[in-house]
Amino acid sequence: MLYRTKVWMLRNRKANLAWRRWRAYRGDDVGSYDRLPEHVRQYAPGKSFLDVGCMWGVNGEFSFVAEDAGATTVTGLDVFGPTPEFEAAKERRGSAVSFVLGDITDGDTIQRLGVADVVLCAGVLYHHPSPFDVLVALRRVCGQTLILRTSTIPEMNGMPNAAVFYPMLAPRARRRWNLSSLGLDRQVGITDGFEPEQGYGNWFWGLTPSCLASLLAVAGFRVIRHLPEAFVQTFICEPADVPFAHHLPSESAARSIGADVSARGIAHPA
Repeated sequence: MLYRTKVWMLRNRKANLAWRRWRAYRGDDVGSYDRLPEHVRQYAPGKSFLDVGCMWGVNGEFSFVAEDAGATTVTGLDVFGPTPEFEAAKERRGSAVSFVLGDITDGDTIQRLGVADVVLCAGVLYHHPSPFDVLVALRRVCGQTLILRTSTIPEMNGMPNAAVFYPMLAPRARRRWNLSSLGLDRQVGITDGFEPEQGYGNWFWGLTPSCLASLLAVAGFRVIRHLPEAFVQTFICEPADVPFAHHLPSESAARSIGADVSARGIAHPA
């Protein structure tokens, strides 16, 4: 009951603004979408730059910001093709920004991209059914800095690392996560329910900030700066040692392991 009230209050514009002011008053570096260009300009100069999810609703905007800031090379990646607005802006600017059509979790796409010094991933993570796989892929292409911005849900007191999977929620449960009161016109998968034909356009996950931070750590990132908002988080990270990595054995090694397990009579956990 208390959590539902908390979410309801933070969906109110005035209460949301009051929350931001309170967090700023207590010394937190509160984030906002309008600050993304600031972060890009801070980290892009003299670095290679990769913009993951560069098309949907932004038409390569942050790729151009990175180029103007002095990035040595700029690549944009998206599962959607380059928009007419992007192509027109690129021609008008005489821009050298390159575009790759692909899924960041696809091995061939990762190989094509290589490693970039600075990686921006904004508005992507919650649109993917497997956010951990996205973070692992970002770790593989990130050389120095990751700027991650993603929609989240408020922290659940007493339940760290909690998350909500949106698809197949009943209408009443979905309404709790409808952010139209904060200016979002439509959230595919929440406003009208899960729409399989929309693919990655759906909202899949509502991660709490603690859950997102833990996913980042397990994927191999160290958070160096966190800019909170009520329903969004911006994390600036650097690559760290990867604490989790599973490597499949060769077939002969796997058979040997299987034979050893069988001989020792080890039961598979239920």
